[in-house]
Amino acid sequence: MIDPHCHSSSVMVNRPAVAAFELMSDGLKQGQWAWGSLNRTEVEPGLFRGTSTFTGKPTYVRLHVDHTRLQVDYEVGATKEAMQFRNMSRVIPGELLRMGPDRCVVTLLTWRLETQTDAEWIQFGTIHEAEMFLIKGLLERG
Repeated sequence: MIDPHCHSSSVMVNRPAVAAFELMSDGLKQGQWAWGSLNRTEVEPGLFRGTSTFTGKPTYVRLHVDHTRLQVDYEVGATKEAMQFRNMSRVIPGELLRMGPDRCVVTLLTWRLETQTDAEWIQFGTIHEAEMFLIKGLLERG
């Protein structure tokens, strides 16, 4: 079944879960792989601004980090006032998947807004799938 409400992308990474989570939970480092908000700066504690590769406009992001669960919820918006929950990442340690301690799986989830067109929804999913390869590359080359 193609899920009409949530898109998920995952990649196996040859790095421990702690290393992957560090990348996923760092607002500045996320600016290395998140095409919707590249070249991040921290505009105030915990609030980041980057530039969309697609529109050239600013994108604001706030991370809600859960170290225990290796999970990050991301609020995103075109302005600070317009931010809302949009995405979530989760790192699954390799031991839980019988892969061993030096590997993990990174998953990115996004939920569709009622206002998104089919084309916008396809674009979001395609972007997140490509970002998985960026995340893998950043992590595996150290």
